[in-house]
Amino acid sequence: MAGITRIPRSRGAVSGLLLILLGAWGGLIPFVGPYFHYAYTPDKAWSYTTGRLWLEILPGAAALLGGLVVLASARRPLAITGAFLAALGGAWFVVGNLVSTFWNGSTPQAGVPAGGTITRLALEELGFFGGLGVVIVFFAALALGRCAVVGVKDAALAAQADGTAANAGLAVGGLAAEPEPESQPEAGIQPQPGPQPGPEPGPWPGAWSPEPPAPSTPPPGNPYPPRQQAVEPRQQAVQPASVTSPGGQLPPAATSQFPPAGSQPYTEDSDPLTHDAGPFPPTISQFPPTPPGGQDRPS
Repeated sequence: MAGITRIPRSRGAVSGLLLILLGAWGGLIPFVGPYFHYAYTPDKAWSYTTGRLWLEILPGAAALLGGLVVLASARRPLAITGAFLAALGGAWFVVGNLVSTFWNGSTPQAGVPAGGTITRLALEELGFFGGLGVVIVFFAALALGRCAVVGVKDAALAAQADGTAANAGLAVGGLAAEPEPESQPEAGIQPQPGPQPGPEPGPWPGAWSPEPPAPSTPPPGNPYPPRQQAVEPRQQAVQPASVTSPGGQLPPAATSQFPPAGSQPYTEDSDPLTHDAGPFPPTISQFPPTPPGGQDRPS
């Protein structure tokens, strides 16, 4: 998201202002300190030396320039660069005078404190190099952290800014979405009111029930009638009329085809199973009857 790179100018205002003041102090104190007996050798006002250039003027300028960038920048990468530059200047204030002994014949190139007491020596050491560099590094790191972290508010503002820029770009390019016109009915055609939705069917009494579907009609030229018209009505079953005698009783033939039980004595000739042979002849045994005596044939 491109809008995340933007930060409010107030994000590093305090740190940037303090870095500017500390950088100006570090670059000017060797020239104005002798006025109130606060100096390194040579203890003369506005006395220029190479040691003061490399060990005090340049790191003071780096801290001052970094503070200006942090204070005035509205871009996150640029503010981080300014804070990093100020941190380098402060670190050089801490170690520069000690490192200069490697190329200056074991003697600090910036000189030695001009104070005559232990307290003044300590104050000059802290105010010119060690203490000043530590304070500059602290505020530079504070500005670096505040500019590097992306907060929830920053992300929300970035998203809002991106959306506003996108809408403005569409409007400038003529690509802004226009509202679609409402559809108008054609001339001579009246809109037909559609079916109004009714209450949903339910199991309670008096609930609305859907209407039965209308019978389907065949399209023009269809030789087959609809299915509902093809079914012929069933004929009603013809029930025979009751036959009664003049006296109101059924004749014997209408009640049963057999005579009543006990009306005739049972005889073999009257048995329909033996009297009526049916379509097949009676069964004739293929073996002769057994003779008396219990033997089937003579021995």
